[in-house]
Amino acid sequence: MEKKHTEPVKAYKNQEFLNGPYARTLRILSEYLEPMERFKEQKIYDTIVFYGSARTRNLEDAKKILASVEEKIGKAGSESGQSLQEELEFAKNQVFLSHYYEDAVELARRMTEWSKSLNSIYRFVICSGGGPGMMEAANKGAIEAKGKSIGLNISLPFEQDSNHYITPELNFDFHYFFMRKFWFVYLAKGLVIFPGGFGTLDELFELLTLVQTRKVTRRLPIIIYGSEYWNQIINFDNMVKFGVISKEDRDLVRYCDTVDEAFNYLKDELTEIYLANE
Repeated sequence: MEKKHTEPVKAYKNQEFLNGPYARTLRILSEYLEPMERFKEQKIYDTIVFYGSARTRNLEDAKKILASVEEKIGKAGSESGQSLQEELEFAKNQVFLSHYYEDAVELARRMTEWSKSLNSIYRFVICSGGGPGMMEAANKGAIEAKGKSIGLNISLPFEQDSNHYITPELNFDFHYFFMRKFWFVYLAKGLVIFPGGFGTLDELFELLTLVQTRKVTRRLPIIIYGSEYWNQIINFDNMVKFGVISKEDRDLVRYCDTVDEAFNYLKDELTEIYLANE
């Protein structure tokens, strides 16, 4: 019996190969070229990046959680145990952090309104990690100002679904952390680091390393927002004291505690660096 002739599958259509170890380089390259094409199509040439925790809630939700815990303690009375007290402390900290969420919304909104007033095509577009929490706040502020916003999401087993404030054409889902980080920095003309955890610290210190070692050579305003939080987490003065960084390295960042302060600093720096001679 004559065998039925079948056409071989082209390599670039072979899903088993493309998802296997030998095509890893192609997948990495795809996370470089596909975003580049989309940014070009959407006329995105520079960004303001917001970093921060995915776990931070907005003020309304945080207050609801606190009220629920206080109600449980009220019902338990003197019998409320250690676990409820810990729950109460956690809820109070969520309310504290939620104020930064609201500040991120407002700062992103004001930056977007200022950007639109420049009469230039999509300058200084707000960019976040695309997830919930502080990332959502940044995208929300940009959309409230009727601007575009970028979400550089990454596939994780938890807490990282895309928020719904991202411009659909600028909603990305990365597999490789290092490619995602590349796109954070490559287009960035300014960065704001809101309170966050391991991921935020990782992004902050990689950024500072790139600037310190002049792998990023352009002048890049970097704001660390919320000294009440960050002074408990990072002590740059002690790093200078032990000689692991120089005094000048502290000047790589600017601490801000209000939306007005952060907005005016970014606006002045971006105007001087990028707009004064246009």
